[in-house]
Amino acid sequence: MEVVEKRLGEDSVEGTKKRTALAAALVHDLGHGPYSHAFEEVGKRFNLPMAKHETVTDLLIREGEVCTALNELGSGFASDVANVIKKSGPANIYGAVVSSQLDADRLDYMQRDRLMTGTYHGVIDFNWLLSNLEVGQVPYGADDESVGEIETFVLGLKAIYAAETYLLGLYQLYATVYFHKATRGAEKLFTELLARIITLAQDGSTSNTGLSASHPIIRFAKRPDDLQCTLALDDSVISGALSMMKNSKDPLISDFSGRLRDRDLLKCIDISESLNQKLGLKTSAKSNRSKKSKAVVPSATASKQKNSTAEEKQRVDSLDKACYAVEKRLLEYKEGNRSEIPQLLLDKPPERSIYRPFEESKGPLNQIMIRPGFGDDKPIDVASLSQVIKAIAPFKAFRVYMKDGDKKTKKAVDQIIEEEAKRCR
Repeated sequence: MEVVEKRLGEDSVEGTKKRTALAAALVHDLGHGPYSHAFEEVGKRFNLPMAKHETVTDLLIREGEVCTALNELGSGFASDVANVIKKSGPANIYGAVVSSQLDADRLDYMQRDRLMTGTYHGVIDFNWLLSNLEVGQVPYGADDESVGEIETFVLGLKAIYAAETYLLGLYQLYATVYFHKATRGAEKLFTELLARIITLAQDGSTSNTGLSASHPIIRFAKRPDDLQCTLALDDSVISGALSMMKNSKDPLISDFSGRLRDRDLLKCIDISESLNQKLGLKTSAKSNRSKKSKAVVPSATASKQKNSTAEEKQRVDSLDKACYAVEKRLLEYKEGNRSEIPQLLLDKPPERSIYRPFEESKGPLNQIMIRPGFGDDKPIDVASLSQVIKAIAPFKAFRVYMKDGDKKTKKAVDQIIEEEAKRCR
């Protein structure tokens, strides 16, 4: 917000907008439940509105202690803050601070999560990005028809490499932290564990969960629309209940809670990586034979690059096709081999685009804009200037988890992967 103050001044109107954006940036994630997004997955399965952090955040800001504190800054201030957070895309430059592809949230959690996990990935030149941040004008409108210009943050051309590093760092954190196989493995256990507890509690079988009827998890399961029951849950409540759940009469609850407590995660097979290797072997071998048989002449370079791009696209399409086929067969296998404790847990999260193309619904303030320093010097979307950013493919993952030592299931999974890889070559 120091950058906002420097660039936009402190008159009464802009000062109020600045304070609204600052408050929104501070409280926009208040509603996250225990185990964060894994908790929301359970909410989706049971259609629980209080498991959606946006819903809880909105209620906390508009009601109770947070509302009272915010309204000390002015009548209706809490509602203004909630409205900024609720918008699907930034409506003005202040909204871009709260939610955009270069917002305060990402710049904060990337540095925080690097520190807390001890990883060397995801390094960003935070100070250089901020020192090159300025205010510019970009056109806005609908259906490709501009109706005017609007203020947004832009980066000077000197910061383009820092912008590339920022996006590459985000990609690396997806792969090494947020979607790491161990992270996702623990989240899958938690999701299935909590889903089973909710099912039993709502069916009147609380005694089989290992928890008392007054435990916060059971109270939430029975009253999932009660805000106070939701707020009574946090990571420590879940962690503290694992030993009690280990004594559950239900096999799944007993097994999965013990695994979470003892860090005894299920065995992971990376389906995408296995298929990628099998589908890539033929391409690599063919490429090596080609290099040995004849030299590449300069005049053929462009043609070879074009062919290489086409081959890569074909390989990616084959991989996607194979993943879909494997997923279908694994679900059939799981359905045909039902047991009290699932033999397989599939994990195929939605793909994550590191930098998304312009969308009219989000508006131009969602993009990272660069002042090129040439021509008419109008800000340009960073993706138009950077080959690196253009080349970053969406992050995808597809894994399956099973009990270590389950030779039957491992053999079945390996066979399905092998067969579908052959079909898609």
